[in-house]
Amino acid sequence: MMESPKNIYSYPRHRTGAIKPAPFLPMSRAEMDALGWDSCDVILVTGDAYIDHPSFGMALVGRLLEAQGFRVGIISQPDWLSADAFRALGKPNLYFGITAGNMDSMVNRYTSDKKIRSEDAYTPNGEPNKRPDRAVVVYAQRVREAYPEVNVVIGSIEASLRRIAHYDYWSDKVKRSVLPDSKADILLFGNAERALVALTHRVAAGEPIKSIRDLRGTAFMVPRGWKPADDWAEANSTRVDTPGRIEPHPDPYEMKSKEDASCKTEDAAPAEQPVLILTREERQAALKEIRNKTVVRLPSYDVIKDDPVLYAHASRVFHLESNPGNARALVQGHGERDVWLNPPPLPLAMDEMDHVYDMNYARAPHPSYGKAKIPAWDMIRFSVNIMRGCFGGCTFCSITEHEGRIIQSRSEPSILREIELIRDKTKGFTGTISDLGGPTANMYRLACKDKKIEESCRRLSCVYPTICSNLGTDHGKLIQLYRKARAIPGVKKILVSSGLRYDLAVRSPEYVKELVTHHVGGLLKIAPEHSEEGPLSKMMKPGMGAYDKFKELFDKYSKEAGKEQYLIPYFIAAHPGTTDEDMLNLALWLKKNNFRLDQVQTFMPTPMALATAMYHTRKNPLRKVTADSEAVETVRTGKIRRLHKAFLRYHDPANWEIIREGLQRMGRADLIGSSERHLVPRHSATPGLTAVERRRETPGPNQLAKKFGQNKPRPGGAVERKPMAVAARPARKGAMVAPRTGRK
Repeated sequence: MMESPKNIYSYPRHRTGAIKPAPFLPMSRAEMDALGWDSCDVILVTGDAYIDHPSFGMALVGRLLEAQGFRVGIISQPDWLSADAFRALGKPNLYFGITAGNMDSMVNRYTSDKKIRSEDAYTPNGEPNKRPDRAVVVYAQRVREAYPEVNVVIGSIEASLRRIAHYDYWSDKVKRSVLPDSKADILLFGNAERALVALTHRVAAGEPIKSIRDLRGTAFMVPRGWKPADDWAEANSTRVDTPGRIEPHPDPYEMKSKEDASCKTEDAAPAEQPVLILTREERQAALKEIRNKTVVRLPSYDVIKDDPVLYAHASRVFHLESNPGNARALVQGHGERDVWLNPPPLPLAMDEMDHVYDMNYARAPHPSYGKAKIPAWDMIRFSVNIMRGCFGGCTFCSITEHEGRIIQSRSEPSILREIELIRDKTKGFTGTISDLGGPTANMYRLACKDKKIEESCRRLSCVYPTICSNLGTDHGKLIQLYRKARAIPGVKKILVSSGLRYDLAVRSPEYVKELVTHHVGGLLKIAPEHSEEGPLSKMMKPGMGAYDKFKELFDKYSKEAGKEQYLIPYFIAAHPGTTDEDMLNLALWLKKNNFRLDQVQTFMPTPMALATAMYHTRKNPLRKVTADSEAVETVRTGKIRRLHKAFLRYHDPANWEIIREGLQRMGRADLIGSSERHLVPRHSATPGLTAVERRRETPGPNQLAKKFGQNKPRPGGAVERKPMAVAARPARKGAMVAPRTGRK
């Protein structure tokens, strides 16, 4: 069984005595003086505006450390052109903690077409360009410039997804781990509360940060060939035919299970020699002991930067070592040194999750912002996060790499308390909770039926190609939560706006009925992503059969409730594995089903995702990778990517010319014409027909949203959604964490 970790709230407070929580964590010397502080123990640097709410990573991290008795200050969106802004709070006693913010800085600033976005949802008044490209590296370098000897800890989604060598879409190159470029002492990846609390207490106790090498969920630089102890073994996975499998050492164990004890072979030991006979449990324990002292060596940065096949192989090995129940340490050469990654962090228990969300948050933006509107805050302030993690394993999504597949849920009382806090303390509350969800709306308290199976599992998804028979899919606890939340006095409506995993939902018609009857405000977002098997198999997404089944239930229960409600499906253009014909078939499906999409997404390769490995290497890391293994169709040229995106908006006259040209090239000119069976007309739109009149023919999601009094289904512009891995919804996770995606 997985070891029982130390509870993050069991540590003695660093500073004893009756120290009251700060109204807001200080962002200036004047605020420090008002609190009676001469210095900060930890200073957190973030690329986001400081909003004191658990949806925002630095507020969560700061309040967590404050609860441990540490003085925490925040430097928000500093001017990175000099080191002066990083001296604003003085030198911290322990370390600087650095994050790009709730989003990856490159995804935050650029569209999938590599154009600069016009708005930053995490900045006052949505002002763009308030953070640098690759903010973690830039901030860390400025901190070193300001205080050369200070300890530097990096984390958050940006650092987490760049902890090993990775393909960088914006430069079209394989880049090094963020560690050597940032010169950080240690990197915390994933939901890092455990590592963060332990690290901070140990540094406070006088332990040098460079000697702390045993914490799960941490990565650091070491001399080439370094190992924690002499009894550690190295599994060499630097070539495609050496996957570094877990195998018992032949000596001294020489194990045989009881069921094998009666077998006789020519090599059998003489009867007088003792043979160690182990039970299955004993054998697993012995293998675990070996695994816990084995590090897997990945192909080095210097090799994979020029070798796509080995890059795909390294990606596959990396993802297979992601279950905290059986993952081994990883090491990757970077020049004369190694990047060492300890196994992923152990999930928080429910009581720990409750404590994280029950801390003394002000639940408001820092007063220094005055009346400035912060789009992310406006979106999130009336919503509640109920869980973290995702076992879906979608290849284009970074939740797995960052948060893991094991669902961590809050208790029902903790969630209900937060709803009451919103009702009582959040300005502008009118009775509607805008979302009760998480990375996925309906994975609350779902888990493997057997803990031992969960800890030994190496599957990349619990729901693909089919839902695992060992996965519990009972939505009863979630239904009960919905009903209790609706019953809170002063709450008029509880909406579910997070993305729904509809292939799970159809396993529980009672849940679908509950959801549709009470928690859909006219529109419900779901993400089939595609209609064709080719791209769906590379996404690890279910086929349209599950969508059809869910839609049938959705329509049935909407009708029974006497409500006019609509599904808003999302799709991805130009995903690896997608052909022109796939996109054409999807466009025909959209037309057949009378969908006219306003918000669409072109695939954006984000660091370390499996789909990114496919995009870069044209290999499929979901299977064994060799030089002649499966090749993946990959759309890379701008013109074809634009065509694929145009197919999703076949109804927009601005796209007709590129679609006509594409259809002619594909030999499908039969779809050009003015009848119902045609996809686009031969000529421009009818003269005199306005865009508004064309849109009224079949309302798109944004028109429906306006009709139902809702905001647009997603932020990010009229026709561009921010990608799954780092969507514009703020995080509701743990320390130095990822944003929510709202899509499954």
